[in-house]
Amino acid sequence: MRRPDGTRAPPPRLTNPLRIASPCRTVLPSYDLAAIAARLAVEEAREAATSGERQAAVAAILRSPPSGEEAEILLIRRAEREGDPWSGHMAFPGGRRDPADPSLYHTALRETAEEVGIELALHGRLIARLPDLPAVARGRRVGLTIAPFVFALDSAELPLLVPNDEVAEALWTPLGPLARGERVAKYPYQHEGQLYEMPGFQVGERIVWGLTHRMLESLFGALHRT
Repeated sequence: MRRPDGTRAPPPRLTNPLRIASPCRTVLPSYDLAAIAARLAVEEAREAATSGERQAAVAAILRSPPSGEEAEILLIRRAEREGDPWSGHMAFPGGRRDPADPSLYHTALRETAEEVGIELALHGRLIARLPDLPAVARGRRVGLTIAPFVFALDSAELPLLVPNDEVAEALWTPLGPLARGERVAKYPYQHEGQLYEMPGFQVGERIVWGLTHRMLESLFGALHRT
């Protein structure tokens, strides 16, 4: 049986969706921005998807916080919109490729500027492209392939976040606790009469699950690869 996010697993019994015990996870000595960028420098560039599916791109944006400690990653909460299968979900800035976009990289730049007001071409640099993944909604593939790009903000004066009407909120959260498995959570999701526990990460009162959880796990896999 497949979970609604496309992964294969039997439906478990529902439990409290708050933080649960962390699994064993290889960790880095430091999750500051310089260490992350150096670790991801070995990631090879990947070609655009050639499956014939529609394409989209997202930007996982990292910054050094004012304290200068562990890097933070930008998350958004999508606005509630009728017909949007990911309405209200925690996500990265991003969206579908426009015919005028020269590449999926440019899609990530454009969507980030539109959704949160950050001009990545001016304030950031690309440090990795993670493997493409198929979009899944309500347990089914929707004919859309998503390319996740990882960016670092290097400017001493970080740009203000200016969410548009597609974004209910935008926030920075430390990456280290997520990468170390300290914020593992379960999200209760009902699908076709069956209650599932979906894997996720606790971020304040929010749970990051589904597509964005899969992208974060892909990022952590790249960081922890030996």
